[in-house]
Amino acid sequence: MKNKSMRYLELVFSACVFCTWITLGGCAGPTGASRVGEMHDDIITESDETAERKRAHIRMQLALGYLEQGKVTIALDEIKQVILIDPTYSDAFSLRGLIYMRLNDFPIAEESFNKALSLKPHNSNVLHNMGWLKCQEGHFAQSMDYFAQALANPLYAERAKTYMAQGLCQIKAGQLPEAEASLSKSYGYDAGNPVTGYNLANVLYQRQDFVRALFYIRRLNNTELANAETLWLGIKIERRMGNSEAMNQLAVQLIKRFPQSPETGLYQRGAFDE
Repeated sequence: MKNKSMRYLELVFSACVFCTWITLGGCAGPTGASRVGEMHDDIITESDETAERKRAHIRMQLALGYLEQGKVTIALDEIKQVILIDPTYSDAFSLRGLIYMRLNDFPIAEESFNKALSLKPHNSNVLHNMGWLKCQEGHFAQSMDYFAQALANPLYAERAKTYMAQGLCQIKAGQLPEAEASLSKSYGYDAGNPVTGYNLANVLYQRQDFVRALFYIRRLNNTELANAETLWLGIKIERRMGNSEAMNQLAVQLIKRFPQSPETGLYQRGAFDE
């Protein structure tokens, strides 16, 4: 069975993974966002941009829009045009890498990120994406190194994003104490991120720290972002704590809202330890 702590990641994080060079909280304009986290670079205003860069920027926006709509092939075609217009555009190669990650072509994705870094070596957003790529390939030590480089930049504004990704990668590597530390840091920066909250609660549950796990999962289940998986984790934690009334309330929600979910099936079988 797929690692349970990673499934909620796929439900929420996958919708924004191709905007991780920008922010997990939402997608902003590429050029403005890419400057967050760069070192020793001046802020580029419109008057600084060449005609080629302005044309490339417009097509970048189109490529990003197509990618957000799931039109990956069209996005790839747009980004190829961007690179033809301006082959020095670091953001274009970063987005190209994200597109190829979507296509599961990791060698070309890595090549793209390396090209982006050759143009702007201190871009923490690209370093973050490279770290996530290495995590997907199972190269955990390299992944941690890229995340550390991204976080080492004192101007980097997306620390919550990178600490979260680092924590998820540590879960995948079976490093639960380290994952708890990373996810706790991410939560400190962004307590409203459901991916962080769920995975932190799940790590604490696996480490049998049920009191703290309960705090995080209750906060999440009391929002509109609760789903079958968060409710199921809440049920298991409440059960461990001996809170039968709270457990039954969550079970009612789970069965009513998600009757066909795997979690409902697990609950009805009493498979609390699967």
